[in-house]
Amino acid sequence: MIRLTAALAPLLLAAGAATAQDHSQHTAPPPRPAEAPTADPHAGHTMPPASPAPNPHAGHDMGAPSQAGDAHAGHAMPAQADAHAGHDMGAHAASGPPDVPTSADDEGRPRQPPLPHAALSGPAHAADALWGADRMAGAREGLRRENGDVRATAVIVDRLEVGFGDGEEGWTWDVAGWTGGDINRFWWKSEAEGDFDGEIEGEVQALYSRAISPFWDVQAGVRQDFGEGDETPTHLVLGFQGLAPYWWEVDAAAFLSTEGDLTARVEAEYDQRITQRLILQPRVEVEASAADVPELGLGSGLTHVEAGLRLRYEIAKEFAPYVGVEWTRELGDTADFTRAAGGDPEQTRFVIGLKAWF
Repeated sequence: MIRLTAALAPLLLAAGAATAQDHSQHTAPPPRPAEAPTADPHAGHTMPPASPAPNPHAGHDMGAPSQAGDAHAGHAMPAQADAHAGHDMGAHAASGPPDVPTSADDEGRPRQPPLPHAALSGPAHAADALWGADRMAGAREGLRRENGDVRATAVIVDRLEVGFGDGEEGWTWDVAGWTGGDINRFWWKSEAEGDFDGEIEGEVQALYSRAISPFWDVQAGVRQDFGEGDETPTHLVLGFQGLAPYWWEVDAAAFLSTEGDLTARVEAEYDQRITQRLILQPRVEVEASAADVPELGLGSGLTHVEAGLRLRYEIAKEFAPYVGVEWTRELGDTADFTRAAGGDPEQTRFVIGLKAWF
């Protein structure tokens, strides 16, 4: 037994030393009466103004004292510990976290050293040194054309149809096309209508078009009328064309003839998809004149309104036959001129036609 005690003595002494060292920092206050205030175990320490009093036993479970005794009995336990107790927070304690920019373009970030002079001493295009300036100039021009200066051409057959109604039959074409890039284009447009007896009346336009926004172009040019009568005036054209909210395609223009007559026209249409191939298209057209033009059968104010509904089936994206119904009405003095000429100012007709583009 004596030998066992002698063998365990160094271990007991080491444990006692560790226990003494663990509590070497604790200063247990002497017993005081219950009404006496609790002493501050860190009296004399300088605490930063923004930090609450530290807790020397932060992380200890301070539950109810057990019958076996508490190793920390008599220590004052503050209500809350500060994780940064004893740290000098300086000015940041009062002003909050530092304002560190996160964007590379923020002026608050550290300044980047300038590029060394040798980095800018070579050619503007490093590939020139390997392949030659002339060869690379052609390659760069091809890249510019393919990615930022694309030229394209399109022909759009919006309406190519035959109409039946009120004992009369007739046909209509409404075609257009353009060539150019994303910003500048040349547009041509043509509309005409006639009957199967050979009478025809229509117009053709040549326009310069420039994009002023992602969805709108301003257009200017000339318009030439043609037909059976003697009155085939030439007009200056100024208008705009584009995509309005709710996907309405709008084409509006004002026309000033060589005779000084001012007229205007607005067309709008919308594609409502029923299925991926079946599309219902409402279309509206309104015309107006600033003054009476008896030789053209036009009165001042609103002269003409046209509303139609067409249902087309896209056999392919570029080829879609359709059927529909269209109502037209001459208005105001224009209706009087039409009656005087023996015509009917209001008509409704059934149409069958084709829409295509290439």
